[in-house]
Amino acid sequence: MISKCLKMSGVITLTLSAYSHAQILPVSQTDSAWFTDAQAKITSKVEQGSSASAKNVILFVGDGMGISTLTAARILEGQLAGNNGEEGYLSFETFPFSALVKTYNVNAQTPDSAGTMTAMMSGLKTDVGVIGVDENIERGDCTTVAGNEVVTALELAEISGRSTGIVSTARITHATPAATYAKSADRDWEDNSDMPEAAITAGCEDIASQLIHFESNLEARYSAIDVDGLEVAMGGGRRHFLPKDETANSPDAVSAVEGDRTDGRNLVTEWQSAYPNGQYVYDQAGFDAIDAEATERVFGLFNESHMQYEADRENDIAGEPSLSQMTAKAIDVLDNNEKGYFLMVESGRIDHGHHAGSAYGALTDAIEFAAAVKAATEKTDASETLILVTADHSHVFTIAGYPKRGNPILGKVVAVGDTEPSLASDGMPYTTVGYANGPGFRDLGSETDADASYNEDPVAGRQDISTVDTTTPGYHQETVVPLSSETHAGEDISLHAMGPGAHLAQGVVEQSVIFHIINNALGLVAE
Repeated sequence: MISKCLKMSGVITLTLSAYSHAQILPVSQTDSAWFTDAQAKITSKVEQGSSASAKNVILFVGDGMGISTLTAARILEGQLAGNNGEEGYLSFETFPFSALVKTYNVNAQTPDSAGTMTAMMSGLKTDVGVIGVDENIERGDCTTVAGNEVVTALELAEISGRSTGIVSTARITHATPAATYAKSADRDWEDNSDMPEAAITAGCEDIASQLIHFESNLEARYSAIDVDGLEVAMGGGRRHFLPKDETANSPDAVSAVEGDRTDGRNLVTEWQSAYPNGQYVYDQAGFDAIDAEATERVFGLFNESHMQYEADRENDIAGEPSLSQMTAKAIDVLDNNEKGYFLMVESGRIDHGHHAGSAYGALTDAIEFAAAVKAATEKTDASETLILVTADHSHVFTIAGYPKRGNPILGKVVAVGDTEPSLASDGMPYTTVGYANGPGFRDLGSETDADASYNEDPVAGRQDISTVDTTTPGYHQETVVPLSSETHAGEDISLHAMGPGAHLAQGVVEQSVIFHIINNALGLVAE
């Protein structure tokens, strides 16, 4: 348990019961320019605002949720409710404080989720494709991990005695959730079958195994601390926890052999052995049966790979909970701890909808993400819980043309004063939203699975959509540059904040500042 924070000889330290003057953050982390510059920004802002501390922090990450996604999602949400749409707000857009966040990685102008989430969780920026390590790492080289690990806000919250949780609609081993608990030279090392033999021989541990052994790994790094591990981990990605053996399949398995692991380990049963008082669930029925007040911890793996898109969720074989349902349940479990908690909630499928070139898929998941934030605000006390809502990066998703007020955001452009769609110079209509690159045009009608786009080759350039209903779930927008998958973009994203310490979300900041906002609120380490 953390009893006091000290700063001695320029090194951030903690005084712990039976762990006196123990350095928790490595010097390579605290000496980083990313870390010290962000720290200086926070120090200056602390002087401008309240010194109130938080008991709890919830970090919401809308993966791929750029500014244009926010705008289009708020309009679509309003239009689905029968309004014009432009006048509305997503739940978190009414928070009192906000900032713009620069997302580039150390070695990339346009970032990926591994580098961006590591920045948010550790206070320093790092390279593309690596998790929980600093920029001195060489991606894919297991031997460069040792000595370059960073400590995350979730780990510090765990050490402080708070409960900790992770919720995602992506695989729980995917880059964003993994950056809260794992250290890996490559984001793709989700299970041992994804790793090169050299990495396994060198002793690097796959990401799924790191999740299951989070408690023991953390205690091994700091010998005198005693933590109790994650109380909540819910998302997709069962295949990375199960052996490549059909006898280990879940009842709702889609593949003939669900598991990918080639080491024979069943990490689900390993977790159950380690936490006999915990509850493992894999479907809606199991989720609904959880008694949050009486449950010590929850491990939920609701899909073989990523969870369903919100638009496609009803088609899941065994049923799976929504992001807002998982968020509410996680809070109910975590707030059993009087010391407080840290929870990270990711909407991973906003990103995937954009990659598939499906505005409908991305925007409906963004709307559900806003519902999850609303659920959190209703379940928490604003005087003791800091809620941060942000994204890791944006996408090449645009809102263009000159549509009139209230024109369907997924529809064709109809100009002010007109009743028929505007025509481009080629004599064909065009939509308000579109993509600069990606798979391109698809007319899949009522198809709600955005990933169905990948069944066809990319389609470049203009198509005659005069008779196509572009507002249907299966319509995928045209693109300029044909690619098998649409890409991230490099512009700033937003940060919205409410609760103790929210005033620090101001101006234009580096992404690494988000860690320091969390740290300032919870008092995890002295700065």
